[in-house]
Amino acid sequence: MNAMKMKNQTSKKTRPTPKQKARPDGLKGWTQIAHFLGQPVAVAQRWARSGMPVVRGGRFMTASPEELSRYLGREAGLDVPVHIASESMDLSADLKRALSYARGGNKAKKRR
Repeated sequence: MNAMKMKNQTSKKTRPTPKQKARPDGLKGWTQIAHFLGQPVAVAQRWARSGMPVVRGGRFMTASPEELSRYLGREAGLDVPVHIASESMDLSADLKRALSYARGGNKAKKRR
């Protein structure tokens, strides 16, 4: 009997499978995705049901910040990806870009 127990114990000892690491620039889980969007988790889940680009990776949903920005730009009716700001970012360049885009759009409307 001892030999059988020893055999069962050794067969159970297997090398653990390496966990897939999330991409350093990727978002893993609803909490990270919702935090990136600046919305509650329930809103992020609702947006995912309506077509937001998220992928199930095992137990977690994953998303690329670049894909989310492009999706938000398309949903807002813009030709450019939306830049999601955080507290530590300098927003002056984004403000200049948005103003030039808005002024360009106003000129096109006035010409008609």
